[in-house]
Amino acid sequence: MTNSDQRTRRRVGVFGWGVVAPRSPDIASFLKNLQSSESWLTPFDGFGPCNYLVGKPEFDFEDYHPWLDERFPPSRYHQLTSKMGQPTLYAIGSFIQSLTQNPGIEKDLQDLGEQAHVYVGTGLGDLPSIAEIAIGYDKAQRKWNRFWAHPERNRTLAAFLAGDTRAEHGISEHSDSPPDPQEFTDEDDHEEAVQAWNDYWMRLSPQLGEYLAELREIESDDVSGDVESGKAALLRRKMTKIAELRSQWGVPTEPWSSVSANLLWNIHSTPAAQISMLGRITGSTFAPVAACSTFGFTLRLAMDAIDRGDAKAVVIGAADPAPHPLTVGTFSSARVLASDGRLSKPLTGLRGTHASGGSCIWILGDLEYFQAKGYRPLGLEPLGVGVSSDAGHIITPSSAGPLSAIDQAFTRAGATPEQVGTWDLHATATPGDYLEVENARKVLPAETIISARKGTFGHGMGVSGGWELLAQYLAYEHGSIHPTSLENSELNPEIAKVHYNFVENEAMPLPEGLAGKLSMGVGGLNACVISRRWDKSGNAGS
Repeated sequence: MTNSDQRTRRRVGVFGWGVVAPRSPDIASFLKNLQSSESWLTPFDGFGPCNYLVGKPEFDFEDYHPWLDERFPPSRYHQLTSKMGQPTLYAIGSFIQSLTQNPGIEKDLQDLGEQAHVYVGTGLGDLPSIAEIAIGYDKAQRKWNRFWAHPERNRTLAAFLAGDTRAEHGISEHSDSPPDPQEFTDEDDHEEAVQAWNDYWMRLSPQLGEYLAELREIESDDVSGDVESGKAALLRRKMTKIAELRSQWGVPTEPWSSVSANLLWNIHSTPAAQISMLGRITGSTFAPVAACSTFGFTLRLAMDAIDRGDAKAVVIGAADPAPHPLTVGTFSSARVLASDGRLSKPLTGLRGTHASGGSCIWILGDLEYFQAKGYRPLGLEPLGVGVSSDAGHIITPSSAGPLSAIDQAFTRAGATPEQVGTWDLHATATPGDYLEVENARKVLPAETIISARKGTFGHGMGVSGGWELLAQYLAYEHGSIHPTSLENSELNPEIAKVHYNFVENEAMPLPEGLAGKLSMGVGGLNACVISRRWDKSGNAGS
């Protein structure tokens, strides 16, 4: 792409942003915390006492209650708090924040109709809700199995235990039946044997078949008359009859009835969908999912949509749940977490990263369109985003993949590496840090100031790229590079041989030139963003 081609692209600006992060329920606290070199991480208590530090979001959805009550019936707040999981609530909070930097933009997003889009992804999805619902289902299934595997409610098992092997009982052969749990003295083996026994005999209970037949009869009723009123009446009638049937049989709740509908309401696209509903944004809405590169991918997709003329504005971003035993456990098993109770900083001992959660939402808009309405762009101007896949190892980064994303970003930006003044790394405090710095130095000048911030707020799977980009943009908006937790004496000696100019535990003056940011996601998904500063009038500068 030539510079001439670049000038034909529609320019974009960030016209709103919001954040939920550790120690940071909003933009103001995020900015204030950035000015300190202290880490925002705290001990994890999900396992009880353990050796993990994590980034637990500071957040209270009650802060957004007045905003919701101004626009929706009072029931809406309760609906959200009772049905939505953490990623969605974090994303809603960040979105509401993003409407405040340029008052009036909320109505413009609505008035744009199909030309206002929402691209908000999540790296992990709502694991806390999934875990809670899965545990509830498992308990219900075990209780159900135990109920129907009792000889009083299972004629087949009763006959078997009595030694009756007549064919009419359907038990002439049970060579595949599990062993009697009483044969096991080891506690764990006994528990597993009980579960296997109950599962096997539950399936052979004639009484269960009779119960299901009566349940099918209830469920076979159709909607009659007016569809809406008929649907409601049918549902009430069915629920009443099912409750009576359960009482008659004395059954526990069926396992299928124990699975909360909240599992469906919190799929990966829910944060984006809720933003579209609460913001009354009617254009294309979906959830890009690109692991640790999710935020960069949403930015790329939004810039492309605006450039094509498909959209004038796109709400972009990512949200992840607070650290959870499943999150910490899986990252630990993948050997990418620090597990010694000490802060693990990027570019130092390479002992592992720290799990984190929260959200980051931006309103990206066509620069000419929004400036004509009097809105002010924030931070930096995104010029180009490059994306690529390593097509290699699921977690170990390559050289070719990230370098391809970097090259694409510069090409789309109509810029060269020599113009870069600052660069932010994905750096996770794992051995991949060395390769990432080595890759960066293959293209960047030696004087480039390089930062790595996961020692500050940890690693949110989808959202940390947004936090890091936001920190970079806030630095240019407020005039200096915010410190990190890195001390010079801690820098890994091998990394120090490759590059020396890193952001450490003191603020630094902003250099001239462009800003670059690389994210590298699980699965080898890469996103690189090149940006430039605005001048005081809100126009593009150097």
